[in-house]
Amino acid sequence: MNFRTVEEKAIHSFFFLTGLSSVLILAGIFLMLFFNGIKTFQEVPFFEFFLGRVWNPSAYGAPSYGILAMVVSTVMVTLGAMIIAVPIGIGCAAYISEVASPKKRETFKPIIEILAGIPSVALGFIGIVLVGPLISRTFGVTSGLNALNGAMLLAVMSLPTIITISEDAIHAVPSDYKEASYALGANRWTTLIRVVLPAALSGVVASIMLGIGRAIGETMTVLMVTGNALAMPHDFFDSVRTMTATIAIELGEVPYGTTHYYSLFAIGGVLFLMSMGVNLVAEVVIARHRRERV
Repeated sequence: MNFRTVEEKAIHSFFFLTGLSSVLILAGIFLMLFFNGIKTFQEVPFFEFFLGRVWNPSAYGAPSYGILAMVVSTVMVTLGAMIIAVPIGIGCAAYISEVASPKKRETFKPIIEILAGIPSVALGFIGIVLVGPLISRTFGVTSGLNALNGAMLLAVMSLPTIITISEDAIHAVPSDYKEASYALGANRWTTLIRVVLPAALSGVVASIMLGIGRAIGETMTVLMVTGNALAMPHDFFDSVRTMTATIAIELGEVPYGTTHYYSLFAIGGVLFLMSMGVNLVAEVVIARHRRERV
């Protein structure tokens, strides 16, 4: 066995171990959440936990552990963020890939990358001092710390992911598709809408899925700007508290080993499954997109 063979086997083993470590860490996180969270249901009925609307673990005599309001709040804020971010993100990706000049393209792409690096606490501060008062004045509501504020800021945080992946998918569409469309008399706009975007649909959908995963898992921004009300929300002008915000607020002060303590792990498990489900869907879509390109 020569040195080159040993070197190749060592490199192969190194990358195998790094990949295996990622799987083991993920499995460890899930098992930690599962074995701690499952203890919640020794004291709290399963359906009461998932369908209950009241979360008040510290109530004297009759604590409540319903997470439905938090789940609805999380879904509402995430859905609102995608309603804002998806059209802007796909439009920006299409402009950068198909319309912008090389000079403009090289200007916009670093700006988008910088946007991805802005700390979430900085965006939360902007939401408190700028976006919140603007929402309050514009819509005549008493407080701008609500679901709409959180959705707007999560949209900003999701945009780099959606733009980057969508732009790569659009750029990867073979030029033959566009040339055939132009040969049939279509203009640039018709070619983009009818040919390029449908051909890049798998990659665009994957970018949206990853954007959703980014929005679901955000903590600091939504904690700062959504008002943290535990009531069931009815519209985007209501204050809400997401699952991530609840864990961040309460886990540091809850007594160890209590039902309240384990219930926070159960919330973390639900959030973990939601995020993992979204990312698995994204991976399936990306894999399909790669097969179609081949």
